[in-house]
Amino acid sequence: MIATNKLPYIIALTHLYEGRQRVAREVLQAYPDPEEAWERIALAGKAKSWERAQQEMEFIQKHQIGTYYLHDADYPQLLAQCPDAPVLLYTKGNINFRDGHFISIVGTRQATERGKIFTRDIVLELSAQLPQLTIISGLAYGIDIAAHRAALEAGISTLIIPAHGLDRIYPAYHRPDAIRALENGGIVTEFMSGNTPERHHFVARNRIIAGLSECTIVVESHARGGSLITASMAFDYDRPVFAVPGRIGDDASIGCNELIRDQHASLLQKPDDLIEAMLWATTARPVQTTLQGLDTTDDSDLSADEQTLLRMLREAEDGLLVNDIAEETDISYSDIITHLMTLEMKKRVKSFPGGKFRAV
Repeated sequence: MIATNKLPYIIALTHLYEGRQRVAREVLQAYPDPEEAWERIALAGKAKSWERAQQEMEFIQKHQIGTYYLHDADYPQLLAQCPDAPVLLYTKGNINFRDGHFISIVGTRQATERGKIFTRDIVLELSAQLPQLTIISGLAYGIDIAAHRAALEAGISTLIIPAHGLDRIYPAYHRPDAIRALENGGIVTEFMSGNTPERHHFVARNRIIAGLSECTIVVESHARGGSLITASMAFDYDRPVFAVPGRIGDDASIGCNELIRDQHASLLQKPDDLIEAMLWATTARPVQTTLQGLDTTDDSDLSADEQTLLRMLREAEDGLLVNDIAEETDISYSDIITHLMTLEMKKRVKSFPGGKFRAV
């Protein structure tokens, strides 16, 4: 976690380069110490950005806002893999970025009853098979709020990604849902307090919805809309996209049908379609047995480090990210990558979208 005394410099940098996050990342890559990075910049507007950072620090401390810096180990790993990941995230709630599966569910604000019912049903059914499931969406009317409410009903985590700062909730009508989400999940944004839900902010926040997720589900979409932008971003991040098909001629299904037609999304009709495509283990997974209580697997052809990695992956039913493995072993990051490639060639492990590995 970033030191408190370094946080104002990061905030000031993001404000100075507002709308140019790539530049801010490049500066912080060149000068990993945020204070040094700030001191080396010679741009007009520094004084204003520094004053704004001090104001934001007061807001953070007063309202107990969480912060996640891109170069910290606790920054959400799936999002960190995206080339346009935000330098800094502001959060409120009880958020766990590490455990379980993360699915984004998006769709039109003008959702049909069919779309809302499908959203509720699939969240409830998925939560029964994947207890450590987090549903991610944008709190908008229609499919978004249906997804959040279904997650709250199921008792699973839900993350709200707004297009504004944490000093407001938009739409205000959904404030009670947002407050309930703080108990198990919460709100995540890159926008400082005072930022209002501007049109271009919605496009920017869609990349966070896609980037935080292992896969994205589009339930209903017109021919154009924010959910298609989110799907496109997920596709560009090499994350699986699923779309719910609809009848030809239904306005609310045109976008989904075209995603499937263009092979930018897989057809989704029931929870098992997603679980099987993602190769996720569920609570109904059969118990593996061994002969007379002994493990009969022969790993004698593997090196000691390869056996260590394989043992870790066998103990983790849902698989592990490379960073997770690196934190638990003394094996170097580059050696872990090499060993995993060897194990995959020997058909002992398999890689999955999002950079996760699982024992076969």
